[in-house]
Amino acid sequence: MRKPAQNNGSVDPAPDDDGRSDQSDGLEERRMQLGAKLASRTAADKKDNKAGREDKTSYAKAFQLSTEFVAAIFVGALLGYLIDRFVGTTPWGMILFLLLGFVAGVLNVMRSAGVVAQKRITGTDDKD
Repeated sequence: MRKPAQNNGSVDPAPDDDGRSDQSDGLEERRMQLGAKLASRTAADKKDNKAGREDKTSYAKAFQLSTEFVAAIFVGALLGYLIDRFVGTTPWGMILFLLLGFVAGVLNVMRSAGVVAQKRITGTDDKD
């Protein structure tokens, strides 16, 4: 078994003219290199994180659009079924409201995607 080295009263090497030893110069150089590597890696990680965040928002938007579309069709079909049930016009209410739900779903998706501009109610005419 080895014994740990003992300090026999030796002193660190004498500092250079500027007050640093050779060892501390090497440590300072390595610290600067490490800082540069860390800065470049941090910048690359931020770029990757931004791209990942954009992917997540794209998936969220796609899920929202598909959910709105399916919900509009489902509500239309449900309303058509209920009207048929109470009025007694068996297939026609369901067919009519299913088609209306489909149209409403397409319009909602297009409006959410920004394809169709939403009309704003204003008190002035565009023609002057």
